[in-house]
Amino acid sequence: MTNRAHYYVFFFLGISLSLVLPTSVAAATVLNDVHSKLNATEVERLFYPESTEDVARIVREAKQKGKAVSISGGRHAMGGQQFGAGTIHISMSKMNDVLSFDAQKGIVRVEAGIEWPKLVDYLVTRQEGAPTQWGIVQKQTGADRLSIGGALSANIHGRGVHLKPIIQDVESFTLVDAGGNTLNVSRTENTELFRLAIGGYGLFGVIATVDLRLAPRVKLERVVEVVSLEELPSKARERLESGFAYGDFQYKTDEKAEDFMKVGVLSAYRPVPPDTPVPAEIKRLTGERWDQLLLLAHTDKSKAFDAYSRYYLTTNGQIYWSDLHQMSYYNPDYAEYLKKAAPEIPEGTLMISELYVPRDKLPDFIQRVREDTGKYGLNVIYGTVRLIERDDESFLPWARQSYACVIFNLRVAQSDPEKAKEDFRRLIDRALELGGSYFLTYHRWARKDQVLTAYPQFPEFLKIKLRYDPEERFQSDWYRHYKAMFYS
Repeated sequence: MTNRAHYYVFFFLGISLSLVLPTSVAAATVLNDVHSKLNATEVERLFYPESTEDVARIVREAKQKGKAVSISGGRHAMGGQQFGAGTIHISMSKMNDVLSFDAQKGIVRVEAGIEWPKLVDYLVTRQEGAPTQWGIVQKQTGADRLSIGGALSANIHGRGVHLKPIIQDVESFTLVDAGGNTLNVSRTENTELFRLAIGGYGLFGVIATVDLRLAPRVKLERVVEVVSLEELPSKARERLESGFAYGDFQYKTDEKAEDFMKVGVLSAYRPVPPDTPVPAEIKRLTGERWDQLLLLAHTDKSKAFDAYSRYYLTTNGQIYWSDLHQMSYYNPDYAEYLKKAAPEIPEGTLMISELYVPRDKLPDFIQRVREDTGKYGLNVIYGTVRLIERDDESFLPWARQSYACVIFNLRVAQSDPEKAKEDFRRLIDRALELGGSYFLTYHRWARKDQVLTAYPQFPEFLKIKLRYDPEERFQSDWYRHYKAMFYS
């Protein structure tokens, strides 16, 4: 394990390793999410454990002192799932090692705080020159520095066109429960916890290590077209029948245009023969170009789409590895960049929501959102459509059937938070009207009736949480919000 030197120094000196060392940070620390920065939360104390034993000790001491515990990884979730006011907070960011790799079975064991770039780099380096290699199956799009533990907690998905959420890729994991005990959790051991903790947002314990299933690395060719929404169903069907493995449709966000949300860049990836050469230099969006597109998306959406589509068309036919093509650039300081580049833009932030509709209802959903945008002034900065297969394993499945996933990244004005709340509630309504659902991860603005329609088992979920954690050791502002919603 890395970064352990100071631990052993104190151990051999015979000094007791209480919570203060090596994991403690001064009290009254304010934490926030990386993307929206709408969740500033003061925690009582912040800890950086470096082993599962550290995590268990922190939880046991919190239990002895009657303190609630919250947990974070990359801190990208925007709904307050990883923070709780006044809690003992566990940051998993120093538990970021690869523990083992089974090259026969294609399973890698990692600490839950590891982020995707480090895992991908490890696998590529470890297998360099091997005739057959393994790579990750899927990860979130749009950003890379997200933890594997967080991916399980939100039951995330990527752009795979034949894939379920990440629960399909989990072989097993270890969980530190409310008593500070370390449990092995899989489909055959502690099976109910397997269903609850994946997609359970940290309410059933701390995911400490994960055994993640990998897939054989293959080479893919990117096929890029600018297509209309009318063409999309036939194009998608054609891609699926032809064996394409990944893909998405990034729609035009210029609400003033006649083709707003009705045209987009369809990027899809098909396997090619193993001997197909991968170029030494892959064309990718640089940080500077990403920032420029972000600026245009705020100031001239028509030019933003033109620039984006022209760039992506130049990548048509490019060859990628199936794991590396999933990596993408993200600037966590985008808000500061925008302030300097366009100070005239009103104070605000970007907020994401992800809606799901039956695939044949996608055109209806898009039309309703188009009408709402004109009527209520939604400020869509970025958006994409992907596919997801039904999740039949987790307790709170958001993929209740094979859906089209529609992502909205809205500019939210700090001066009018109520409008943001109503805008996102309206988007949820439009999805629910068509038999769809929404993702719990991005905010907690849904009304009670919306939660119950999308997740009718939610009250039972809260009751089962109390069965596993009767003292409510694991809490967050997200949990407190829904507990108050259903039981106040």
